[in-house]
Amino acid sequence: MKVSAYASFQEKSELEPYEFELKPLQDHEVLVKITHCGICHSDVHLIDNDWKISSYPLVPGHEIIGIVEKTGKNVKNLKIGMRVGIGWQAGSCGHCEYCLMGQEQFCEKHIATCVGRPGGFATYTVVESKFAIPIPEDLPSDTTAPLLCGGITVYNPLRNFAHPSIKIGVIGMGGLGHLAIEFASAFGCEIIVFSTTKEKEREAKELGAHHFVYLPELTKKEIRLLKRSFDMILSTVFVDLDWNMFLSFLKPNGRLHFVGAGGTLNIPIPNILENLHISGSIIGSPSLIKEMLEFARRHKIKAKIETFPLEEVNQAIRKLRNNTIRYRAVLFHK
Repeated sequence: MKVSAYASFQEKSELEPYEFELKPLQDHEVLVKITHCGICHSDVHLIDNDWKISSYPLVPGHEIIGIVEKTGKNVKNLKIGMRVGIGWQAGSCGHCEYCLMGQEQFCEKHIATCVGRPGGFATYTVVESKFAIPIPEDLPSDTTAPLLCGGITVYNPLRNFAHPSIKIGVIGMGGLGHLAIEFASAFGCEIIVFSTTKEKEREAKELGAHHFVYLPELTKKEIRLLKRSFDMILSTVFVDLDWNMFLSFLKPNGRLHFVGAGGTLNIPIPNILENLHISGSIIGSPSLIKEMLEFARRHKIKAKIETFPLEEVNQAIRKLRNNTIRYRAVLFHK
């Protein structure tokens, strides 16, 4: 079966029309006709080969929503015609200790949706049925697509560490940050947003933030007032900041948690001796994605998006590179 797609043919290039042949459907796989696909910053990293794992031609895309058109003979959990979502993972080994614990995201033999195989900037894809998650009926496809990667990336640590009594700081008000605010608000947390874009304050508060800190104008007095006041700080950015300053904002037993894929840490040991925790996480398992989608349905959480037909993928990527997307780009098929 021939599939139409858009692919990058070399590092940092624009995407071009591309056709590829789908492999025969295996007994545990499903064929999905793609209707929507979000564009994640990870797609740009793959196009540019920033992580040195890309091979070309490369079809990006791992925030997929579509309709099941065919199922393998061993597929019991999905039916033809069901609407499903696919995130970063398209498969795993199924038998390692992490797969058996329901933590498939840590499987060393996991299959990435758009690494070494065509991703979601296409008309069809094939994945293991376990990694095609049914989409609740109340969730629109376009605003839900970014939840398949961006949403689960911020939901995972909040699910593990957040509760209604905590005060949480969210660093960054972008594709991940705006979703973190929505989820943290639904968890009942007090939320303070740290941003380098002053104009985002109104939207941050509309999404559920209680306070907004414009980092370029943070004064020494304000820094003193912020010390030892946060239970958790969630960094959604991929640039280096003054992490020692943010550690000083944490209460004893507090946590600085990273979900942005980039940056480095240079932390003197004495700065964490108040039982401070530094941690990081990636995506989440299929079962956690299913839980996250139900949570989003219940609390009416959705991404703020700009939509583009698949044929305008390069325009969308240019806006993402220029940091002018508010806040996630989503491709759709006409």
